[in-house]
Amino acid sequence: MPEQVISNARLVLADEEISGSLLLRDGTIADVSSGPSSLPGALDAGGDFVIPGLVELHTDNLERHIMPRPKSYWPVQAAVFNHDREVAAAGITTVFDALSVGHADTGSRSAALLEDMSAAVAALNARGSLKAEHFMHWRCEISCRDIMARLEPLMENNRTALVSVMDHTPGQRQFASLDAYFTYYQGKYGYSDSEMQAYMSRRREEHQLYAHSNRREVVRQAHARDLAIASHDDATEDHVTEAVEDGIVVAEFPTTIEAARASHANGLAVLMGAPNVVRGKSHSGNVSARELADLGYLDILSSDYVPFSLLYGATLLEKTVDSITLPQAIAAVSRNPARQVGLDDRGEIAPGKRADLVRYRLDGDLPSVIEVWREGDRIA
Repeated sequence: MPEQVISNARLVLADEEISGSLLLRDGTIADVSSGPSSLPGALDAGGDFVIPGLVELHTDNLERHIMPRPKSYWPVQAAVFNHDREVAAAGITTVFDALSVGHADTGSRSAALLEDMSAAVAALNARGSLKAEHFMHWRCEISCRDIMARLEPLMENNRTALVSVMDHTPGQRQFASLDAYFTYYQGKYGYSDSEMQAYMSRRREEHQLYAHSNRREVVRQAHARDLAIASHDDATEDHVTEAVEDGIVVAEFPTTIEAARASHANGLAVLMGAPNVVRGKSHSGNVSARELADLGYLDILSSDYVPFSLLYGATLLEKTVDSITLPQAIAAVSRNPARQVGLDDRGEIAPGKRADLVRYRLDGDLPSVIEVWREGDRIA
């Protein structure tokens, strides 16, 4: 690959912003310098922002492409292609496709379709057909009776890199409010009131029977495979204590300030949804991501269900939270998530790091992505 130069860019480095230039060589950043470049053939960024490629640890976006309408399935490889192009256009160069395992025998979370999706991601990734680099993030519903039978074949996929433990039992964690749980799942599944009551009773019973032993086994197998582990929707200090004991490194979507504070104090990276930042609140009535950022308890943003929200949320953090600088906000969507899953070769504009880069400019308050590079190759 020939050398490339990006000149006259507003570079967002780890701790500062500079007006400068980048020299790219063999897919990596060879040099970072201040001021414009005089080398012939340099790309003039025109003063646009250039930041590290975004690293997304938890997106449900693939599920939406698999089933774009209720019970309307899209061909699996075509869905992966659509999803890949969407995340790349949003500036995401490394993506962990978060797929839920357990409790759903139909829809995009059925056991057979999960295997098809993971196989498609691995095959397309191996062929070099995808713009972003894809990994698998298995979201394990530990109250599901047969979670391990569903999970074990999926963990053999060579793109598996992250496992999270979650428990959506009504009356706890994300859904401490039974009314909120009732409203959300009734709308999702179209149940009658009596069907919802029966559904909630089954979920509480299954939690009592299976959650503890399944959590122990999921954690054991993840450690045996040297996979990073995340917790999900921690709400209390006891939840965080359990996460620490399990060797968890990321606290996904803590629902209270108490849990976020305890996670931060115990060295867990606190991950919150960028849609929460964009909307200014949680869709399920839990703690605000902006509030956690202001308190110093937010380390990572995830686009969750809207890929564009990752860059948009980061730029809004810098504008709406006095204590957050732009380099800190960008680190929350690049360097910080990369480090938590052992990807130390990316997430930062520095010599020797991968040339995964995003060029954008502001259109009012909206970050407009102009170009995206992965290992020096333009992908969007």
